[in-house]
Amino acid sequence: MACFERASPALKEILLKIYRAERPAEFDHQMHEFGSVQYHVKCSASDPHQTYLSISMPLLSQGLQFTTRLPNHTLDMVKGICPDVVEIIEPPKDGYQLTLRLNFARIPHGKVSTKIITEISSVQAVILSSQLKEMLRNVDSQEISQGMYKAIKLIYHPGEPFYVIKQPAKITAVFPMRFKENTDVIIATAFFQELVVVGSTGACAKAPHCIWSPIPPPELRGEPIEDLSTNGGFVSFDITSRHVEGKKLDKTVWNLLNFYTFVKYHVKSTRGFIHRRMRMRLGNLIEILQNAGIEEEQIKTKVQGFKYVRKLARFSKPKIVKRRCNFSKKLKRIRSRLKIHGYKLISYLLSSYYVTSQATY
Repeated sequence: MACFERASPALKEILLKIYRAERPAEFDHQMHEFGSVQYHVKCSASDPHQTYLSISMPLLSQGLQFTTRLPNHTLDMVKGICPDVVEIIEPPKDGYQLTLRLNFARIPHGKVSTKIITEISSVQAVILSSQLKEMLRNVDSQEISQGMYKAIKLIYHPGEPFYVIKQPAKITAVFPMRFKENTDVIIATAFFQELVVVGSTGACAKAPHCIWSPIPPPELRGEPIEDLSTNGGFVSFDITSRHVEGKKLDKTVWNLLNFYTFVKYHVKSTRGFIHRRMRMRLGNLIEILQNAGIEEEQIKTKVQGFKYVRKLARFSKPKIVKRRCNFSKKLKRIRSRLKIHGYKLISYLLSSYYVTSQATY
């Protein structure tokens, strides 16, 4: 279903195929990934070391301020993936937000090449992470110092907004959960409750603290009622400084952006697992009933045979012989009564055919 890795597996496979090609060849490929992400990869046989990568994706927006252009800080982070290999082309290809020129001749051979191409394949994660980090960085520090923790509404997929509340000691991310089917609500609610229980154990002490509530948390007071109307409750994560240290920051941001996707994946997998178990259970019950029916018929046949043997054992030998003779007479009578429809007509036709054939010869 969804890809939870930062690097796109499909894009990585295509770039490695171009890089490891023994002979130069024309390559022009478009592909779509989950989340309305579209890639276009083009390579010319006349210049095999230059590969052009274009990407189109829904950008993270704040509230209703949708944008299709990448900000400068995001472009700087994209350039920092691998400055010797990656170059941003302006303007981008029509229909795309970003076009990169990749110089494969500057990629060293060996295991390092796979690592560099993997980093290039994570360009989507770099773009989204940079947007969220910049939004958190631009929160008014004066409001925080005065104790005013205003929720920031972020939208990545239409109809699935989430909120980020920046506080002095932590950042709280709140996800309103909505589902179309009642069965999905039941599965998701059980999952959230289990997530809270497991998160409170000692094994998950370093993970962000998770809270699930059927009602909106106090941090969302004053938000529009349509955004707070849910059937799956609200899931909150408390992110502290240890969750955003060094390389943990990118991983934390990526997990927050894909939380809705992870929940949908879990619900769909659980529903499929339940259906498989129900079908297996039904098949086992049908097999048991069929076996029981066969065994019952066998027992009934054995019991009837046993009764007949016991009945015969009561008679003496002359009586048994007499009964057999009577049975043989009955069979003869039955055979004599058997009639074959059309027998006379068949006999007449055969006799006439015989006479005709004799006259001919």
